[in-house]
Amino acid sequence: MKKNNPSSLIRLAKMMKPYMKYLYFVFFCVLVSNLGVLVKPYLVKIIIDDFLTKGFPQNGIYSITGLGISYFLVVLISAGFTMAQRRTLARFGQAILHKLRTDVMDHILHMPIKTLDKYGSGRLITRSTNDVETLDEFYSDILVTLFQDILLLISLVFMMIQMDWQLALVAFIGIPIIALITISIRKVLKRNFERMKAIIGRINGFFAENIAGMRIVQAFNRQKNKLQEFQELNESYLTTTLIQLKLHSMLRPAMEVVNSMIIALLIWFGYNRIVGNLGGSAVLKLGVLYAFTDYVKQFFEPINELAETYTTIQSALVSADRIFSLLDEKNQEDPFEGDWSQPIIGKVEFRDVWFAYDADNWILKGVSFTVEPGEKVAFVGSTGAGKTTIINLIGRYYIPQKGTVLIDDIPLERWQLKTLRSGISVVLQDVFLFVGSIADNISIHSELSEERIQQALEVSCASEFVAECGGLKGEVTEAGMNFSTGQRQLLSFARAIARDPAILVLDEATAHIDTDTEQMIQDSIGKISKDRTSIFIAHRLSTIQSCDCIFVLEKGQIIEQGNHETLMRKNGKYAALVHSGQKDS
Repeated sequence: MKKNNPSSLIRLAKMMKPYMKYLYFVFFCVLVSNLGVLVKPYLVKIIIDDFLTKGFPQNGIYSITGLGISYFLVVLISAGFTMAQRRTLARFGQAILHKLRTDVMDHILHMPIKTLDKYGSGRLITRSTNDVETLDEFYSDILVTLFQDILLLISLVFMMIQMDWQLALVAFIGIPIIALITISIRKVLKRNFERMKAIIGRINGFFAENIAGMRIVQAFNRQKNKLQEFQELNESYLTTTLIQLKLHSMLRPAMEVVNSMIIALLIWFGYNRIVGNLGGSAVLKLGVLYAFTDYVKQFFEPINELAETYTTIQSALVSADRIFSLLDEKNQEDPFEGDWSQPIIGKVEFRDVWFAYDADNWILKGVSFTVEPGEKVAFVGSTGAGKTTIINLIGRYYIPQKGTVLIDDIPLERWQLKTLRSGISVVLQDVFLFVGSIADNISIHSELSEERIQQALEVSCASEFVAECGGLKGEVTEAGMNFSTGQRQLLSFARAIARDPAILVLDEATAHIDTDTEQMIQDSIGKISKDRTSIFIAHRLSTIQSCDCIFVLEKGQIIEQGNHETLMRKNGKYAALVHSGQKDS
């Protein structure tokens, strides 16, 4: 089992630095509240020993009335500072969590695609939500509780020893017993909590995956199977949760039993000292015994809390380890890092490029080609041939293990990422739209004029149905489900060309569009591709016949290249696909 990283606690502490003014005030409130806990039993002791037992004369504040008023004022002041403490802690904790959520989201937004794929949506969601919320109690309660309880314990020990060291020794008998109970339970709690976190991550991933693929699930009538898979996960989570609850339910009652036993022993021992049954003179005062029983109740309460706090701290550290492991993942380069930031002209070159997603499983094997500015080229080949990988490399979403990718004769690693991505637009087969307006989805909240957006819609043949949906302010629901598949693709096309890119990449962009719509798009492409490098991953071979060059990929290598007429004359792989009427997969 993975141990908590000690540095996680240090990093959690460092996150508090900008908000220490809140913490200082909270600590002051704790001091006042703890002082009230110590003073109240002592005031009652004075009333019992001096006025009820010895009958001392009452004078001013040194009277039952004066001490009663003092007791009330102590309670009132303690309550006021406790309220201030809790309100300030809430602000303190939420301020830290607000920044942490922002940091996690910012990191995820800039993580390499390879790393995102490694984690998966479920684990990322768990770290961004569940794990962050787990730290809420750490900052909003546990941290100060530790300080409060430890300070109170030290103060109570001092007060009890000062009042009567023999009674203090009796009270301290319960400490080893409680320590033994805590140690025996805490290890099981920690291991079980780690299992709970792992299972909830799997559950989140299961939800994300199956909601996204619900059409497939329903199309193949797999609802029963998926429900069974979920029930198995849910059952595992229920089991671990019940174990956690069982252990927690055992801890506090066990503490209460020990507490009651110590108080009973204390009363017996104190009574016998008062009446002289233990030999010697009756030196113990009744007020002292009362104060001690009150102090013992207060003494064991922070011990109980510390035992439970330890479990909560372990939970927080598990979540912190998971969050910090995510934040420690190597991020992409700074968008402005690099020595080349000139506008892209559009030349693309691969020089002996080798690439593998997994070690020794080469997707591209020594691929070399050049696309001049303004050229239209296409890549065809079977699934797994490496077509989409080429696109990923052009956008620097992945880095080749061997060889060099150049844009305008400049290696990709020298380009500022912001400049590079600004000059390349990609239209994917699977379109994703964000909740918001049509204008927001076209501009992606960049500073594009309404005229420019309208122009992009016209060129993409989307203006007609957009007008019917309320124009640029038309609503886009989650994942764009209020539009047809073809309409979503047209909006994606408009989004790509609205940026006026030097390089336009279409990854099977016409795969889900009907023939009539496809023809409109092909007409538009002819207009927008002039003086613009256009790269196509072909879904229908008929759509790429006008390209300047067609590259045929097979098993990660270019086996044929040339325009449509040249390749047909070669009567090779490409010609066979055309003659058979087969669509490129």
